[in-house]
Amino acid sequence: MSNFCAAPNCTIRSNESASPFFRFPRDTERCKQWVDNCHCKDLEDKTPDQLNRHYRLCVNHFEPSMICKASPYRTKLKDNATPTIFDLTSHLNNPQCRQRKRIEELSKAEARPMKERKKDSVDQSKTNKNYAEGQDDPETNDTTQLTSKEKEHREYLKSLFEVIVVLGKQNIPLNRHTKEVQESKCLTPSNFKALLEYRMNAGDEALRKRFEMSAMNAECCTFTQQMQMMEVCESCVREELLQEVREVRFFSLVTDDVVEISGESHLPMFLRFLDQANCLREEFVGFLPFEGEDETLMERLLTEVTKKWGLNMDYCRGQAHFSSGVHSSKIKAIATKLTEMYPTAVYTPRSTCALNASLASGVALTGVQIVMSTFKKIESFFNEASSLQLELENAISIFYQGNEEKANDLKEACRTNWTVRHDAFEVAVDVLESLLLCMDSVHDNEDLRWSDQVTNDALEISEALADFEFVATLVVLKNTLSFTRAFGKNLQGPTMDVYFAANSLTAVLHSLNEVSDNIDVYHEFWFEEAVNLAAALEIPVKVPRLYLRKHHAESGTEIQPESYFKEHLTTPVVSHVINELNDLFSENHLNALRCLTLVPAVMGQLKFNTSEENNVEMYRNDLPNADTLPTELHCWRVKWKHRGKVTLPSTVHETLQLAEVKFFPNVLAFLRVLCNLPVLSLDVDGDASRKRFQMYLENTPDKHRSKSLAFLNIHYNARHDLDVMVDSYIKMYPENESHEQVCQPVD
Repeated sequence: MSNFCAAPNCTIRSNESASPFFRFPRDTERCKQWVDNCHCKDLEDKTPDQLNRHYRLCVNHFEPSMICKASPYRTKLKDNATPTIFDLTSHLNNPQCRQRKRIEELSKAEARPMKERKKDSVDQSKTNKNYAEGQDDPETNDTTQLTSKEKEHREYLKSLFEVIVVLGKQNIPLNRHTKEVQESKCLTPSNFKALLEYRMNAGDEALRKRFEMSAMNAECCTFTQQMQMMEVCESCVREELLQEVREVRFFSLVTDDVVEISGESHLPMFLRFLDQANCLREEFVGFLPFEGEDETLMERLLTEVTKKWGLNMDYCRGQAHFSSGVHSSKIKAIATKLTEMYPTAVYTPRSTCALNASLASGVALTGVQIVMSTFKKIESFFNEASSLQLELENAISIFYQGNEEKANDLKEACRTNWTVRHDAFEVAVDVLESLLLCMDSVHDNEDLRWSDQVTNDALEISEALADFEFVATLVVLKNTLSFTRAFGKNLQGPTMDVYFAANSLTAVLHSLNEVSDNIDVYHEFWFEEAVNLAAALEIPVKVPRLYLRKHHAESGTEIQPESYFKEHLTTPVVSHVINELNDLFSENHLNALRCLTLVPAVMGQLKFNTSEENNVEMYRNDLPNADTLPTELHCWRVKWKHRGKVTLPSTVHETLQLAEVKFFPNVLAFLRVLCNLPVLSLDVDGDASRKRFQMYLENTPDKHRSKSLAFLNIHYNARHDLDVMVDSYIKMYPENESHEQVCQPVD
């Protein structure tokens, strides 16, 4: 954010003046009025969101009647405040000066009143400054002023909060030492304490004074207080984000796979929404403790969203979840309950995850979970060094000597994150022999090229690959999910592909149901493929050892591998995929996707022979005037049908950017609701929050993770207000606010 006032001919800087600064409003109409009054060309091409994030006006440009005092130390604008005091003529008297801000050319008629107001504006500026400082304010005469001790205490808290914000945004733990190790006096001080000392040495008088007044055995800002302050930082930064969501009303709830933080399970939560600038975003909003039964988790989630975050679940228009292993059943129960309570919260796949990967991760079978966890290990393994990738490519060349085209295709695939692609299981089957050879070669380490850690990782992956249960599971997943591969790829493709995918689901389910009805025949072919692949790898065909230990003695007969894998692998995998597709693509979801015909390019592909009226019933209450919808849709189709030979908008986002869409209020409202569906692809920068979330998990060991610091790091570019943090802290934890003595003696 700029530290100078955005108004023309104003040189006030926030770091050099006590004058309050105010951000441009997010509301489109009010923001436009501010920009028009500024007469600054540099602001005209900025969106309301950009202006709100990066530009401010100082208090000198507002009438005193537009300002109110939220507290003795907090100045705010009234809801309808508009800047009216500007100096747009002084640069005319000095044409040689270089202007940092371009000013619109004014006519003589416009310039004359500006010059006349210049003198008045100086007086007004003085009045505003006094007003901001609490002097001669008729509305705050009765308000108790802060004492000098209270002001010093606030400055001290602001210094602490600033340190915590810096540590959080840079992903630096407050203390890297465990509680037991901290008792050793030979350790260096914590990161938090070291940074406080650095600030004092750099001239932070508030901190220095506080510590000089403390007793020798006093501990300033205890561990409990640090945790409380981190929670306040997280809450204040989140509130800015939630305010944007409340302003646009509609949103979708998205969760990621459960993660471990300080030894406890937490569910990462995201909100997907279309902001005021019509930018589709998916923002991380926090971690939810994931302990307890289904009902407890459901109640905790709703309490977090509605009571703590202040969102109305009646405005939730979609939900998407990604889960694996033992957590799948709980997540599925939450999704089902949410759908029952809020029918408009349509359950969909996530646009940021391949459908096949999501379907496989949700299978609660040991063999499937081993395959998925091994995929993660393989991806992490080859990301360690490019030389490992070259080792794999050499192994591929050995196995595909007579088929150079196939070898090149596999090498190209392996240079990408193939383990999360739509065709991950097909690639895995094709590259399995080469992969096992590569792992064995790295583990042998004959030329001592690899470190002990790399060779141990290679051994772990090699042992997983060289097991028949892994081979059989991989083959069954490949064949089962081959029916959904093209369907899932289209879902993450252009809008037109998404529309046609919605209409092809019936064929996909028909094929899978045919497999289920003839499971004996299909399993026989798939098992034979697994046996042949295992033979090529010299892997013995056998029933998993753990199952034999549990059931061999009970049955009294030898268990055949083919019958075992049919009952415990093929049948449950096929059934799971069918059931999951039916849940993910309910009639409400399909009806919503069919309404993508509102996008002009899709409408044109269908020769403008579309009918959306029957598919929008679920969203009728979201439209400004549902009674006129049929007429408006007819006009919308006619408009694009007779547009001529022009390139039609091909996405929901492009359609929303059209100036004329505002003349179709029902279409506009419906498109804004529709794009909240988590199955639709995000804008280019819409998933920046998710990428930072993934980076945080990859770069931070479990023992150093913190919910609050993670939130600050993920929202690195989010604005923060230290005064608001101090206000919130004093309000939330009044028991800590003994202004005379904040430091607690250490026993």
